[in-house]
Amino acid sequence: MQAKVRSVAFQGIDVLPVDVQVLIAPGQLAFVMVGLADKAVGESRERVRATFRALGLSLPPQRITVNLSPADLAKEGSHYDLPIALGLLAAMGVVPRESIAGHVVLGELALDGSLSRVPGVLPAAIAARAAGRGVICPAVCGGEAAWGGFTCAVSRSSPLRRR
Repeated sequence: MQAKVRSVAFQGIDVLPVDVQVLIAPGQLAFVMVGLADKAVGESRERVRATFRALGLSLPPQRITVNLSPADLAKEGSHYDLPIALGLLAAMGVVPRESIAGHVVLGELALDGSLSRVPGVLPAAIAARAAGRGVICPAVCGGEAAWGGFTCAVSRSSPLRRR
């Protein structure tokens, strides 16, 4: 089971596309992240696990590999949490792949499954619009996405949060 979610990396004022590729496959139980990720990105594993637990979901008892592509581009920050979680949900068949295919996703997960503010939503929204994509981000960042040219319909609760 495989899924891909589009996110971004920031290099100075440049916004560069990043594909968050998630593979769930048979093998030794593991959650591996590759693709030149810094410590904050590596810690996404624990925030994603905690979010799944808070939602009453469990990660599949298989080998999970998350590839942040391109591999030679440094990835920094916690905004990869939401794309990784959505990629896992898509790879598990919980979220339809096509529902996230045309979007750029960024957001930090709290341990209870809620979404926290992340920097860079405005430049990410501008780049997404230029590429003909939508944006999925925390509701608290909806104003920035709107400045980027999007009409926002934001919710006060996280789309990942249990109702």
